[in-house]
Amino acid sequence: MSPVPERTKLHIAMAVFQTGYAGNHVIMRFALNLGVSKLIFPLYRNIIALSVLAPSAFFLEKKERPRMTTSLLIQFFLLGLVGITLNQGFYIFGLDNTSPTFASATENAVPAVSFLMAALLGIEKVELKRRDGVAKVVGTFVSVAGSLAITLYKGPTIYQPSLRSMDQPTNAGEAEEQNKNWTLGCVCLMGHCLCWSSWIVLQSPLLKRYPARYSFVSYSCLFAVFQIVGISAYFERDLESWKIKSGREMYALLYTGLVGSGMVFAIQIYVVERGGPLFVSAYLPLQTLLAALLATFALGEHLYLGGLIGAILIICGLYLVVMGKSGRRKLFANSNT
Repeated sequence: MSPVPERTKLHIAMAVFQTGYAGNHVIMRFALNLGVSKLIFPLYRNIIALSVLAPSAFFLEKKERPRMTTSLLIQFFLLGLVGITLNQGFYIFGLDNTSPTFASATENAVPAVSFLMAALLGIEKVELKRRDGVAKVVGTFVSVAGSLAITLYKGPTIYQPSLRSMDQPTNAGEAEEQNKNWTLGCVCLMGHCLCWSSWIVLQSPLLKRYPARYSFVSYSCLFAVFQIVGISAYFERDLESWKIKSGREMYALLYTGLVGSGMVFAIQIYVVERGGPLFVSAYLPLQTLLAALLATFALGEHLYLGGLIGAILIICGLYLVVMGKSGRRKLFANSNT
């Protein structure tokens, strides 16, 4: 029996990643509908993720962990702050005021924003005299236009499920839709995308200095837990908010902690190391489609025209960026042969 090719393993890993993360959008929306604290929930979620990642790092990377320095600790602290604490904070407040479909759609801007940041910092080179350079620039602006469409234009409802799922009454669901501040929610999701993009850009050079993947994400997650504990202790004084009140809340915590954080962190850094950020970004549109389907049929969320237009623009922009990066890679490979 022939071994599975490395590229096939990466494709399978990213398919699992995007399927699990699409479910994360819906489970998080479900948890918010249950009334969980938007500060305490991320804390417990990351504690669960850390409880899985830390033992893996300890046993699997005992001999290959580089020596820890003060500089590395500071960088892991910043990665935890930007990539987990602020990233998840913006996300949960954005999701609370929008929907899983919108949240997943805005995340398709992450690859283009990451490319823009990398270009400004000199990490990514842009050649406007070549087609690949033009494609990357145009793709970036198209993705930004899609994000603005989602933020500024809600539009009419183009699909409304006839049945409310998960035992949610129709009147309560409609009242919830009316109470959402979509503009604020989308602004928070833009902040979430900026944090995630910064996280990707900051991870790449640090991973070369500290190539122990599980230890890498464990340190970031550990600092994030400390940060969220401090924030939650200051702002969430009601002890009732710290309690897990039902089995459904526990299920949501276990899914988001084990799958949405633990599994996703591990797969992402594995694929970034083996296939590069381009490979990861190419799969992002998959979770947009899956999240939209899950949210519509599992949660009874409305599908709006603005979200559809924005998602299409973001996906088109993403693939222009991907095509541009792929063209540059082929040109570089041909020049070395």
